[in-house]
Amino acid sequence: MSEHPSAAPDAAASAAPPPPALPSARPTHVSFAEALRFWLKLGFISFGGPAGQIAIMHSELVERRRWISERRFLHALNYCMLLPGPEAQQLATYIGWLLHRTWGGIVAGALFVLPSLFILIALSWIYLRFGDVPVVAGLFYGIKPAVTALVLHAAHRIGTRALKNGWMWGIAALSFIAIFAFDTPFPAIVLGAGLIGWFGSRRWPSVFSLAGGGHGEAKAGYGPALLDDDTPTPAHARFTKARLARVLIVGLGLWALVFGALVATQGWSGTLTQMARFFTQAALVTFGGAYAVLPYVYQGAVETHQWLSGPQMIDGLALGETTPGPLIMVVAFVGFVGGWSKAVLGPDALFLGGALAAAVVTFFTFLPSFVFILAGGPAVEATHGRLGFTAPLSAITAAVVGVIVNLALFFAYHVLWPQGFQGRFDGPSALIAMAAAVALFRFKLGVLPLLGASALAGLVITLMSRG
Repeated sequence: MSEHPSAAPDAAASAAPPPPALPSARPTHVSFAEALRFWLKLGFISFGGPAGQIAIMHSELVERRRWISERRFLHALNYCMLLPGPEAQQLATYIGWLLHRTWGGIVAGALFVLPSLFILIALSWIYLRFGDVPVVAGLFYGIKPAVTALVLHAAHRIGTRALKNGWMWGIAALSFIAIFAFDTPFPAIVLGAGLIGWFGSRRWPSVFSLAGGGHGEAKAGYGPALLDDDTPTPAHARFTKARLARVLIVGLGLWALVFGALVATQGWSGTLTQMARFFTQAALVTFGGAYAVLPYVYQGAVETHQWLSGPQMIDGLALGETTPGPLIMVVAFVGFVGGWSKAVLGPDALFLGGALAAAVVTFFTFLPSFVFILAGGPAVEATHGRLGFTAPLSAITAAVVGVIVNLALFFAYHVLWPQGFQGRFDGPSALIAMAAAVALFRFKLGVLPLLGASALAGLVITLMSRG
């Protein structure tokens, strides 16, 4: 044994290559045109759901371009996690707003959504126009069981971070019973869970601390950033009552202007007016991500308004999973199918009617997200870490798990018993669903490879059965 135990480690350390030197120069000012090009690119490459989209932004904006420091990036993300709506799109809006004021936020948030909207309009038209073609039908036959596995995996993923104790498990179980057995509206479940969290935080604060909603502290440096930890808050991002009032007036005014135009042209009971009302409500209860609001969209779009059928809803979710942008963009598919089926512009303009409905639904779904960021950013950031504010979110997230499990059962029923329980059990679909679940839970397969393999399997099964 060596008389100097530290000698070997020192030698190994000296032999190891030194870590790469961090850049010392702070990035120069980012022009609006340069930022616009990046946000447009992001809109076309933002696959992988919120986790993948946030990872892309972290890699590009924190590590490579150094437009914002990691600590400020995570601080913005924590705020977006507390809001209803798609957190990745809101994070893009937030960073764009910090960099280039209001128009920077609007451009960043809009370009995160618009490519997906145009792609989904095209795919929805292909689906409705050619959905009965054997090849297309076979592809969707394989995708539907995979979507069932994806929803179940989402429940597991959210549950592992949200159900930290018996209280949270109980809230999840109650929410499942409420929606499964009593068909309780999703907003009522959100309200009830939020009240439980608010009252519970006063009596048992440790039980209702935010379960996994936030993100850790910054762990590594990437060199000085344009918006660094010590960079003063830009003047436009500081809270003033006048600015808050301006943003609220403009946001509510835009909503009233478009809604009023729909009422004037479509009437109070018109399909587009109904969509505007419904998706405004949906935008305000989307705590927990897109999978959380899907049961509410199903209740309204399928059961109440009958804009599309249950199997079409599953197909729409599959299309949403395969396109860039936030998964909540599945609402554009719902709008297109509803506008087409209800012939909102007449039977001779089905495509234009569907495209208009998809645009209306997207506008009313995302307008609140812009208002939340542009109006609330400077004020609500101060509430981070206050248990009275975050505890209701913990309870709501737990309730969301029960709601998503119910959604998975709904999808499984429609996939495995296409004609109802009185009909035959679809064995091939069950095998695809089981294989997809194993690929997700055991091998962590990505969404796009999973859907591609499942679609191929469905196509082969369909063509063999027809042969």
